[in-house]
Amino acid sequence: MNKELLKLYLVMGSSNCGSGDPLSVLESALKGGITLFQYREKGTGARSGQEKIKLGHEMMSMCRTYGVPFIVNDDVELALILKADGIHIGQDDGSITETRKRFAGKLLGVSVHNVQEANDAMKCGADYLGVGPMYFTNSKSDLHEVKGPEVIKEIRAAGITLPIVGIGGIDKERAGSVVESGADGIAVISAISKAPCSTAAAREMLYEVEKKLHVTKK
Repeated sequence: MNKELLKLYLVMGSSNCGSGDPLSVLESALKGGITLFQYREKGTGARSGQEKIKLGHEMMSMCRTYGVPFIVNDDVELALILKADGIHIGQDDGSITETRKRFAGKLLGVSVHNVQEANDAMKCGADYLGVGPMYFTNSKSDLHEVKGPEVIKEIRAAGITLPIVGIGGIDKERAGSVVESGADGIAVISAISKAPCSTAAAREMLYEVEKKLHVTKK
């Protein structure tokens, strides 16, 4: 995959927007320059059934308008129904190999937390790795041990060259250190979805990422 897509990856569902309308928040973030979007409809008050599918269709249509790929979190059947651009799965979401087969030609992201998981995901056909949590976050109830950007350095030191996006508790001030550790970008939830202005928040974070990427490429 084009690792440029991972510069600023927004992960979001309706429960991550506070009292805001998820479509309005998404459009604001798209205007701010997010490069990839993942539909993660989980948590208290999350939509289900046809409502979940309807919101997915609306979000995907909006992403298409802005030329940003639309990824579905975990839910293989939903991703197939929506004809999403890809799927992102965790370590407990079934076989990476089988998911790869079902999504031939589409993007496959896998959440990893150490070198062994990263190596396994690479061998099984992942297109990119989501590494985290970088820092503590309230956005996920199933939080793994926080290891920080150091784990990305370990994965890179092991010779794994797959595109990497860091996730977990990343804000504007922390974005640079994640990229410096070897990531190609950052994935965020509340730093954009709950910002007073999602457009401004996205622009500021993208600036921090691109600034560090420019330095590391020199």
